[in-house]
Amino acid sequence: MNSTHSRRNGGVSSSDEETPLLGRPGKSAAGSRVLNQLKRHMTANISKEWADLVLLFCYIITGLLDSSAVFIWGAFVSMQTGNTVYLGLGLVAPNEGIRWIKSLVSISFFCFGSFFFSRFHRVLSPRKRWVLVASYSLQLLFIATAALIVTLGNDSSNGLHWQVLVPIAAVAFQSSGQAVTSRVLQYGGLTSVVLTSNYCDLFSDPNLLAVSNVERNRRVAAPVLLLLGALFGGLWAHSPIGLKGALWTAVVLKSMAVVAWLAWKGEPEDDS
Repeated sequence: MNSTHSRRNGGVSSSDEETPLLGRPGKSAAGSRVLNQLKRHMTANISKEWADLVLLFCYIITGLLDSSAVFIWGAFVSMQTGNTVYLGLGLVAPNEGIRWIKSLVSISFFCFGSFFFSRFHRVLSPRKRWVLVASYSLQLLFIATAALIVTLGNDSSNGLHWQVLVPIAAVAFQSSGQAVTSRVLQYGGLTSVVLTSNYCDLFSDPNLLAVSNVERNRRVAAPVLLLLGALFGGLWAHSPIGLKGALWTAVVLKSMAVVAWLAWKGEPEDDS
């Protein structure tokens, strides 16, 4: 009977009829679900809740880079107030040194970076996870480029050599990305590149001595973390490894920030 039934159906058995034509649909469906989950994860808006921790973490990077850069290159790569003072002094007596030229390069590329990163976030949707990850990955790339140039190049820290000016420009450019992120996440006081207004806001706070004061806590943490970074930067600058040690340390720290944005909690989806 079974052979007769098979012949009547053109020689196709029931087991053949149950075999899927395009392989195993279960695996394909699972792969589609994974891709959809990844897409939802990367396109979700980053939650602002506790996001100030990443911004505060970036103060360590700023202190690390600025202290080592000032010691070796004689110019800041993040905090542009000092560079502006150096620029003013240099314009008065331009032949007395070259620090003002390095400072001018840093200021110029910080401004260019601010122009770029602000529009990068604005055009691509400011708080999307993939946008923040891309922004910090780009910042990481610029620091790594500077670290590679310093590591492979000659010791020309006292001259106007491209192996000095290009790393200064690269690091200053990426520093602006951290400042722009503070605006994106609406933590305007945590730019990671300015402390003067932070000190003013901290000590003029009427609730300075209150037990619970989140803003006060942020304003205390910012200079402490920058000072911590500056200490490490100074240690690297005084060591035989020098500036390249500080730059590669900054690469590791910036990588941690990228991972943090990858894993950070997203805002709940609107089901309406």
